[in-house]
Amino acid sequence: MEVDGQKLRKLRSRRLWLIGDLASESGVHRNVISKLENDRGGAYPETIRKLATALGVEPAELIRG
Repeated sequence: MEVDGQKLRKLRSRRLWLIGDLASESGVHRNVISKLENDRGGAYPETIRKLATALGVEPAELIRG
């Protein structure tokens, strides 16, 4: 699935988190988060769910479209 990298970065920044902070909170590797934020790859639904849970949003909010 294609993640909206700008939205992901904005949500992370609102919490004043670095990529490492989001990685720790979500259990998603920092390299994966970096790739998603820079629109260099898609993500499995489970990855999107983990990121959304850590950021306190619905998974659909992270999906491009």
